[in-house]
Amino acid sequence: MSSVQEEDIVIIGAGPCGLSAAAELQDQGFDPLVIEKENVVNSIASYPTYLEFFSTPEMLEIANIPFVSPHEKPNRLEALNYYRTVAERKKLRIRRYEEATAIVPEGKGFRIESTTKYGGERLVTHARVVVVATGYFDHPNRLGIPGEHLPHVTHFFKEAHPYAGTKVVIIGGSNSAVDAALELMRVGASVTVVYRGESVSDNIKPWVKPIFESFVAKGRIDLRLRSRVVAIEPARVTVRTNDEAGSDGAARTDSAAREKVEADFVLALTGFRPNRAFLRAIGVEAPEGNVPPTHDEVTMETNVPGLYLAGVVATGRDANEIFIESGRNHGKKIAAHLASLRDSATAFSSD
Repeated sequence: MSSVQEEDIVIIGAGPCGLSAAAELQDQGFDPLVIEKENVVNSIASYPTYLEFFSTPEMLEIANIPFVSPHEKPNRLEALNYYRTVAERKKLRIRRYEEATAIVPEGKGFRIESTTKYGGERLVTHARVVVVATGYFDHPNRLGIPGEHLPHVTHFFKEAHPYAGTKVVIIGGSNSAVDAALELMRVGASVTVVYRGESVSDNIKPWVKPIFESFVAKGRIDLRLRSRVVAIEPARVTVRTNDEAGSDGAARTDSAAREKVEADFVLALTGFRPNRAFLRAIGVEAPEGNVPPTHDEVTMETNVPGLYLAGVVATGRDANEIFIESGRNHGKKIAAHLASLRDSATAFSSD
């Protein structure tokens, strides 16, 4: 174990909201340290290769640095270049490929234990303030069905080429599922989309939804609504159709029919959720479910004094509640609060 490094403010996570918080704090005269277990904006790096954002460039901007793009809707590569440039221009202090494994309230601050990705060196950092800006991409919503952990099943979709000429079942009805279905169809995959709703999500990008519906109508994509995959085998899945929700919200099976559908691959694109257990271990009131972790919406401070939230980690179970365009403003709230405490000389000092 190395010696303890002393810091005023440590930010856990170098996603867009973590970088935004670092830049806002820097503008207020602080010098925060960012600890990131991969590299900057790793969640965006993990997005599908050809992803196009729903937001316009200006709605993704942070640190008062313009996001210049020739496109109305920027793509993944443009976003990677932009956020990497922000980190470089602002000269943010970032310890990359270092995972925070524990945050423990200790003395007038927190003890942060971390491990480097390569070599496994154990590090300890003490900070008076911690901002948790971890994302959610490492924690997919599990289906909890037999076969979910088979090697041909994944909760992530990168690009279509590996699936060319195969039979693919997609579970889900959100933007990620619809985008994947269209890409897979275009490379010659046989695509079946299974979704529990009466129709695909209302949040589907408006310029994509008509295209998807057209290919469904033409039989190019097989869409199974009011349906669930209830079991996965090496070469097929079991689909239960005509699911109906009872008064308690649970699916009724009395009128449901089951069918075997061939599948070389299964993409369970059912969304992601923040890691609540990590917050609870620190002492944050963060129950499972749709209720957000306890925090002040004006300052973003949690029920643990000195511990703040930024980005999607501040939301409930549905990670889509907070996008970059809203989560990027959390850092401004945190910086303003810490600056007011410092200036009042009552609870914080940046010396």
